[in-house]
Amino acid sequence: MKDLHSETAEKFFDRMGDVTAGMLMTGDDHHIPMSHYADAEEGVIWFITAKGTAADQAGIEKRNVNYLIAESGAKLYADVRGTLHEVNKPGKLDELWSRAAGAWFEEGRDDPDVRLLCLRPSHAEVWMTDGGAKFVYEIARAHTSGKTPDLGEHEVITF
Repeated sequence: MKDLHSETAEKFFDRMGDVTAGMLMTGDDHHIPMSHYADAEEGVIWFITAKGTAADQAGIEKRNVNYLIAESGAKLYADVRGTLHEVNKPGKLDELWSRAAGAWFEEGRDDPDVRLLCLRPSHAEVWMTDGGAKFVYEIARAHTSGKTPDLGEHEVITF
């Protein structure tokens, strides 16, 4: 296992910046596509959602959730597990607010239904690939040599 300040954790948060969305599993058999804001400094993942959604309810109840990432462009695959909770941090919401987030709310940033959620991971299992030509080479090598392909890093990060 690696910790939050390891090279793997730093690469994970860096690559999360290249990922536009993942699937939030709220623990009630509900899977929600969500855009996120990875915060390496705090070691958390932020979400903006609306009051009354399944994500909001999970945050209010401080549920343990999974956030799944599969993004070939960022060369990142991850299963992030931790506790989701709703927070009241207007400054953080202002910092994260974007035109994309505003498209979901009739009154924009001032809509009373806007909710800020924070996923505080306990751990994340991550796979980081080199992608491209190395993937093709490793698959071809595996078929000719019988060896398992080396497609990159696979580690567990603890937070």
